Amino acid sequence: MSRRAAIDPASVGLPQSPVQRRARGLRRAEVAALSGVSVDYYARLEQGRVGVVSDQVLTAIEDALHLDSLERQHLRALVVPHRFPGRRQPPVTARPRAALQTLVASMDPIPALLLSRRLDVLLSNRAARILSADFDAMPVAERNIVRWLFLDPRTRVLFPQWEEVAAEAVAALRANRNPHVQDDELERLVGVLKTASADFARMWADYRLYQHGHGRKQFLHEAVGVITVNWETLPIPGADGAFISAYTPDVGSPSEERLRFLVTGTGAGSPA
Repeated sequence: MSRRAAIDPASVGLPQSPVQRRARGLRRAEVAALSGVSVDYYARLEQGRVGVVSDQVLTAIEDALHLDSLERQHLRALVVPHRFPGRRQPPVTARPRAALQTLVASMDPIPALLLSRRLDVLLSNRAARILSADFDAMPVAERNIVRWLFLDPRTRVLFPQWEEVAAEAVAALRANRNPHVQDDELERLVGVLKTASADFARMWADYRLYQHGHGRKQFLHEAVGVITVNWETLPIPGADGAFISAYTPDVGSPSEERLRFLVTGTGAGSPA
């Protein structure tokens, strides 16, 4: 429904409707026509009231809704029967293995975090704590990137593009929500944030999906000013979706100088 609402009817070649639309996006009947299925069948599919759906039908609907590869994968996870329904995702209780602790710590002065697929902060090195927040000082239940972004007002100053950063975090959390695995911790986190933050509730309702890969991000640190970094995601095999997120500035840039001053106390560090 969210993807249907996001599509401009004119972009798929539909003529202007003589009747004013009550909602934005495509009507169910229009998606059904574009996909070559009946309106009743498409409506039951949206409502989760169909059994096995053929690959041909799924592909046609994915094309009609202009889904990207991640959205196609997510749709199929929702509608294709799973071999082991009802299993539970265990809570994170054990500290990451010693080798990962050593790896993250040894990356200093490069800021690095080890994150779970729920975006819990499992490990952070000294540079990351200086650049962003001292997650080690927080109660374990609060060491979560999404929770931090929405419940700590300082993040709206720390990230000049807070709206973009927060929306990507919400979309990543949504993408990591396996419909065939009961994850009580994730559901509890979503429930708390939907109640505590209108911004989170709005972004969660957008049903956007996002997968961490790489990109650029800005930090506005009170001590040195704006630091622009490149971030890279390093997946950890066999760690249930955990990954390292590392931040490096461009070589020779003012941001490199400011980050060096911030984490080591050497070099120029005047705010921009």
